[in-house]
Amino acid sequence: MIYDDLKDKVVVITGAGGVLCSVLAHAYAKNGSKVALLDLSYEAAVRVSNSIQDEGYIAKAYKCNVLDKDNIAKVHEEILNDFGKCDILVNGAGGNNPKASTNDEFYSIDFKDKTFFDLDIKGIEFVFNLNFIGTLLPTLEFSKDMINNLNSSILNISSMNAFKPLTKIPAYSAAKASISNFTQWLATYFSKSGIRVNAIAPGFFATKQNEQLLFYSDGSLTERSKKIIRNTPMERFGKPEELIGSALFLSSPSQASFITGVILPIDGGFSAYSGV
Repeated sequence: MIYDDLKDKVVVITGAGGVLCSVLAHAYAKNGSKVALLDLSYEAAVRVSNSIQDEGYIAKAYKCNVLDKDNIAKVHEEILNDFGKCDILVNGAGGNNPKASTNDEFYSIDFKDKTFFDLDIKGIEFVFNLNFIGTLLPTLEFSKDMINNLNSSILNISSMNAFKPLTKIPAYSAAKASISNFTQWLATYFSKSGIRVNAIAPGFFATKQNEQLLFYSDGSLTERSKKIIRNTPMERFGKPEELIGSALFLSSPSQASFITGVILPIDGGFSAYSGV
């Protein structure tokens, strides 16, 4: 579906070089938006921008550290010069760190390797900073463009583990829960200022970035993947393209004009299923 009211909108996407956000970037561009692709890896952002430009749409890559307030401000100035004020901000930067994860699902006195007591504080700080501060700082900067612009919105990327924390990844689960909470806070705070704020909460998506966690080298499911599929009513992983409809709808000034503060699960029913 094409949303005419996204045409000529300036869309700023952080983490744009990643699998999921690059798919969203293509979708916004195909709807006529001017897409600014921000990523710590400039090379990854350039690959996405080149792909979009090759299809005849408008995009430009920017090297950006979402944890560096001054760098974000500098990139903002570049975008203002290139495209104009930001209409839609997609906070897609985020991720986990092995140092903030455990190897065990349940504590046992016999389990000695990477338990809760072995979690690395620096690793936990990294995860919280990347996900929460990495959403806060771009919002602080780009929301200045949106005040009293009824066509503006912010889309955050939460996760289904914000609803129910997954085993082994306590820091990432808590960090994504903070994104959902922050989304609702922002939606309330900006409700009189014309800025709508929503989030999508992806479930398990099979991408190149996580294939080693989900599949063995022969392509068969790992034991954790089998558990995921058993607890996903639709009995499969998501496809990155299945995020597009929700993201564009929530960004549409006309179609979602009375929707703010929503965290929409896109998880094949994972967050709805009790397991019995």
